[in-house]
Amino acid sequence: MRIDIAVPFRFGARGRTATATHDEHARDLIEQLLFTSPGERVMRPDFGCGLLDLVFAPTAPELVAALELSVRASLQRLLGDLVEVRALDMSVTGGIVRVELHYTVRRTGSERKDVFEGRS
Repeated sequence: MRIDIAVPFRFGARGRTATATHDEHARDLIEQLLFTSPGERVMRPDFGCGLLDLVFAPTAPELVAALELSVRASLQRLLGDLVEVRALDMSVTGGIVRVELHYTVRRTGSERKDVFEGRS
């Protein structure tokens, strides 16, 4: 079984570097990608999808569809070697962005359904 460093980096209960299974690591990377704005990381200015930038924008169906396309493209471009997106559903309500993601972790073949929520 593969063990990865937990993302974001932190210390575990024993004072050592926290670890995560490959599936947990993939989920953590997805969460980082979703809630990082492009340009936020100096060494990786293309990382992120700007999800939280649109929290206070009017929630027209066209905007949600465009945002969904942007998230899919970011997941494919930046994490396509780790996960395969099966389904993606997004909603923006009261300043909270909710992303329901059904994906397969390529290395383990396990299918996961996770919900990510964030606010700006």
